[in-house]
Amino acid sequence: MTGSIPGLHHITAISGAAQENLDFYTGVLGLRLVKTTVNFDDPTTYHLYYGNRTGRPGTVLTFFPWPRAVAGRPGAGMATRVSFAVPQMSLDAWTERLETHDVSVERVERPEEEALRFAAPDGLPLELVGVPETYPGADSAWTGGPVPKSQAVRGFFGTTIPALHPGRTLRLFTDLFGWEVTYETDDRVRVQPPASTPAPGQAIDLATTPAPSAGRMGRGTVHHVALRAGDADEQARWQQALRDRGLHVTEVKDRQYFRSIYVRDSEWTSGVLLEVATDGPGFATDEPVEQLGARLQLPDWLEDRRDELVRALPPLDRPAPLRRSS
Repeated sequence: MTGSIPGLHHITAISGAAQENLDFYTGVLGLRLVKTTVNFDDPTTYHLYYGNRTGRPGTVLTFFPWPRAVAGRPGAGMATRVSFAVPQMSLDAWTERLETHDVSVERVERPEEEALRFAAPDGLPLELVGVPETYPGADSAWTGGPVPKSQAVRGFFGTTIPALHPGRTLRLFTDLFGWEVTYETDDRVRVQPPASTPAPGQAIDLATTPAPSAGRMGRGTVHHVALRAGDADEQARWQQALRDRGLHVTEVKDRQYFRSIYVRDSEWTSGVLLEVATDGPGFATDEPVEQLGARLQLPDWLEDRRDELVRALPPLDRPAPLRRSS
């Protein structure tokens, strides 16, 4: 298949209590709550989406908040770290901000970049990677919350996947998805789409050593990683290309704001659940951009259960939008 996948679409993780999750990602990291809905497979559970001003693909981290979930363990078979992009000059300010909120921060210096490592309250490993001002996303970063524009998250930088079968997993990204190896060390290989298509969320680090123990799904772990497809036709071509490799790929699932297919293979994806999601229709289909995330949104097939679901879901104290920061 010709062409390449242009980057990450979203990442979905499991958290603890919904209010704690909301307070951290909007109140500490300054992301926007772009959609409040439910897990379509378990509608008594929220599905919360955080991103930039409009929830652009490449900026969106989503959560299934399960307050009774046991703590998970990041490891083989799942992405083990979520990395956001922030302006390089803001790393000192971010260190101060996180420590003010009692978040322990480790500064990491790599040959190609500097980053801050820390964990969310539920234990999810996170990273803020310093990027140049030319990194895409500055004009659409969310500045209606507590973080000023000079520090605001630009979207994803990328994620880390333990490559249990480095050869095959690498070939999946390079030979099939059209990505390139842009950095390589003794313990990891970075793959990215061609530089001609800049967008947030274009780095996946394949961790090749040491071999981690098996991950355990639970609170503070990544459930799946979604890659982008421009539209339904492009998604169908990726679906067929994956099947031509002998991989089992699901039929298309309607996720209301995008359409999804899923694939997981012990060798080709190193056991990680990958999704290929369409860029559209987007998050403004059922509420205007100015009011994203303000109201519980349900798909048509659940609307007649609204009263029941509202009673079952815990109340959420959503943040009031602030004036745009400079």
